[in-house]
Amino acid sequence: MPTARASRKTQQWFEIPASYVQEQGMLLLRAPAGTAVLKLAQQLADGVYDRPFIVDDGEQRRLHFDLRYVQSAINLKDPDELVFAYTQAMMAFMLFDTQPRQIVVVGLGGGSLTRFCHQQLPRARVTTLEIDADVIALGEMFLMPPATVRMPILHVDAADYFADPSGDIADVVLIDGCDRLGIAPTFADPLFYQRLQRRVRTGGIVVVNLIGEASRSDAIETLVADTLGGATASLAVKGGNRVLFAWVGDTPAPDWAGLRTRAERLEQQTGLDFVSYLRRLKRSYRRYR
Repeated sequence: MPTARASRKTQQWFEIPASYVQEQGMLLLRAPAGTAVLKLAQQLADGVYDRPFIVDDGEQRRLHFDLRYVQSAINLKDPDELVFAYTQAMMAFMLFDTQPRQIVVVGLGGGSLTRFCHQQLPRARVTTLEIDADVIALGEMFLMPPATVRMPILHVDAADYFADPSGDIADVVLIDGCDRLGIAPTFADPLFYQRLQRRVRTGGIVVVNLIGEASRSDAIETLVADTLGGATASLAVKGGNRVLFAWVGDTPAPDWAGLRTRAERLEQQTGLDFVSYLRRLKRSYRRYR
């Protein structure tokens, strides 16, 4: 039978055997105290449960919005690992900026990008924007440390955050905001990038996880290039994602040959494929001014 853990005010953690949805392990979800557990199990099985939930198989803990797609995952034996190839690829911005002071992560998920940036770039302030309060509440299940001055986690719509012209100027923005169908519609809006541009320094880097329908991803890539106006490059990665890198404003092309040594050092430091990233980014690099 499904069980419920201790109540926390009006919300409660429920544990349901994942066999209800043909998965291994347990389903973990938050719902109002007093909710009928069997009803939750049926909603999950029918695919109509409308809040984020977790599948825990004892090795990985995965965040889902529905059962078709995994939004984020943590390796329970190595919580600091970037499990997905696309999150690893997004860190390739470190090739071009090894000491950013202000990083903005759009989309908390299970916190893997936030945690990795916080650890690998100790001089950076890493601000995370998350529109869904339920996702923030699930953070404890993904072993997220408490928010601090250097690692604030804000419950805010990214469109509203960047609309404020008085906010901090970022060196790097990592956009990993998805809904059940892929990259969220907010990130297909020209106004979003116009406002974002004012909050990123010239020469700063915007990294976008493109996932979902190819025509939408292609349109967003064109929109980013037209709005930010510097240069772009991209990495196609396992899982159908394409990671877009966009430089803000008119900046000189990278010294690709000179970056080889940095790529080797970063690869040794992080275990990520920085030498491959460098080669592939050089091949796809395009300037627009």
